[in-house]
Amino acid sequence: MPSFIGAIDNGTTSSRFLIFDEKGDLVIGHQLEYRQIFSHPGWVEQDPMDILGSVVSCIDAALRKFELQGNAVKNLKGIGITNQRETAVVWDKSTGRPLHNAIVWSDTRTKDIVRTYSESSEKGADALKDICGLPITTYFSAVKLRWLLDNSTEVKEAYDNGNLMFGTVDSWLIYNLTGGVDGGAHVTDVTNASRTMLMDIRSLKWSDECLDFFGVSADILPEIKPSSSMFGEIKHTDLEDLQGVPIAGCLGDQHAALVGQRCFQVGDTKNTYGTGCFMVFNTGKDIIPSNNGLLTTVGYQFEGEPAAYALEGSIAVAGSAVKWLRDNMGIINSAEEVNDLAAATKDNGGVVFVTAFSGLFAPYWRSDVRGCILGISQHTTKHHLARATLEATCFQTRAILDAMNSDSGKPLKTLRVDGGLSNSDVCMQLQADILGIEVTRPQMRESTALGAATAAAVHLDIGMWKGGFKAFLERIQESKETLQTFQPSISEQKREEQYSLWQKAIDSALSWT
Repeated sequence: MPSFIGAIDNGTTSSRFLIFDEKGDLVIGHQLEYRQIFSHPGWVEQDPMDILGSVVSCIDAALRKFELQGNAVKNLKGIGITNQRETAVVWDKSTGRPLHNAIVWSDTRTKDIVRTYSESSEKGADALKDICGLPITTYFSAVKLRWLLDNSTEVKEAYDNGNLMFGTVDSWLIYNLTGGVDGGAHVTDVTNASRTMLMDIRSLKWSDECLDFFGVSADILPEIKPSSSMFGEIKHTDLEDLQGVPIAGCLGDQHAALVGQRCFQVGDTKNTYGTGCFMVFNTGKDIIPSNNGLLTTVGYQFEGEPAAYALEGSIAVAGSAVKWLRDNMGIINSAEEVNDLAAATKDNGGVVFVTAFSGLFAPYWRSDVRGCILGISQHTTKHHLARATLEATCFQTRAILDAMNSDSGKPLKTLRVDGGLSNSDVCMQLQADILGIEVTRPQMRESTALGAATAAAVHLDIGMWKGGFKAFLERIQESKETLQTFQPSISEQKREEQYSLWQKAIDSALSWT
């Protein structure tokens, strides 16, 4: 009988469940958006029960579609999980119920905490960088946990009573899917743990020094496991057909995309255009500190294998800027329309859009910056704004690429892309023009979910992943992918003129606050 592998893909605004066959081809999937909570400027929250509910509903709907195709659910041999990474969730050990809304990765309420911690160290924001690879910013989970302990009576009481459990979204989902209060596993993987500011990226264990720095006990934290290993078995009461099915893979979304894009060699680089945009450069067994505003992180780890490390450049706003055009401004009715609007004009008409809705991440790291649109005139139309919105992500990617080239000492010649915005031919051509290198897009663009499925399938020894990680590497090196390539089409002079204008816009945004 054929074997299938499932992938839970929890993103910032929606959850999905996808099923892949033994060859890694997508069979079926289902997606549901869930509620975002914006109660104050800069605050972004989600109800953990909404997240869990959307995942369970997606699984149920996808399985029904799967059966209608004539497939048997019993042939689904395992599940991998990939998730929005730095979002912080806290819940009560005795009840299994969340104690506060999840604080999302893009939330900036912790900027005062960040400032206080940065000013308390001679190294400033880099106080813990040698240990965890990360600067102290609003982005990461530890400062969100500290805010919860300082500002929620319920969270503090649970902590003092020994009932607090903390984790990123993967931990929350695995805990509930494997039984919750009835023996649910409290676990995470090395990639998600590496985004908390609490893990030593060398030992791959929770760091006593980092825990002391933030005043947090290790008792509330999940167990850290390799990305491809056994995390537990499904025991959720609403998933009767999946009882006992193993969860055997877990990676943060950008790390899963690295695996899904087959970036297993040193120098392989992918860029995912989702709610935010994230470029990840595989550095292999070497931990490379960044001198240019990038993050040093764990790329992935397969059980029995050493961890692979990476440099990452993170952009807070990418696809969410398109959603802003749709939901806040009413300029488009669907995300797909931005491509048509941008294609209807030959340039941006002098308009530059700095989409700093949640500050600026790499390589700037300024949480106080706000967005601005510059260069508006009577000539400006919605077409120019649509094009400037796409260009904003492309220009920020150029800033990250420059930093990555400097840190690695190996200028990148090809960028592999995936994620929602990568479906836009206009955006990908703009990206190639702005970077001056070729951009390649795979035919199968569900890279993030495929990465989670790959981690699970390698551990479970299924289909094309049989024989372990090394055998899988040999197999894919012999195969050929179908890729669409976008080549630069503008002169170097024009490229630099455009980028210079972007840098002026950044200076204006920085000076505004």
